[in-house]
Amino acid sequence: MGVTGLGAYSVGGLGPAGVRDAVARWLRLVAADAELAPYLIGADRARLAGHLALTLTVALGGPAGDIARPAAGAWRGLGLTEAHHRRVVDYLAGALWALDVPAGAVAAARRAFADEAGS
Repeated sequence: MGVTGLGAYSVGGLGPAGVRDAVARWLRLVAADAELAPYLIGADRARLAGHLALTLTVALGGPAGDIARPAAGAWRGLGLTEAHHRRVVDYLAGALWALDVPAGAVAAARRAFADEAGS
């Protein structure tokens, strides 16, 4: 996915592979949504996944790698409406719940990505 410098860690019950799995599940859910899928047309999904994985890692308390701030706003560049953005964040929560991530970590991840809508 192109996420480098994250090393070994365990946050929210996930390590680097778990974060990548969560992001892959999340993107599949978004791509399967008839209203959201058009936003992904022409998007560099590998780059998007890398941004999402880094932001999710930091949101769950993991290292930020070699950058000072995660790539917040990964979804913003796709032109989502506020309602669509909320749905994308709901899909994140669903992907994390499916991986048995603790409720506090799911809430932290939701906050991190919900903040993008206003930025």
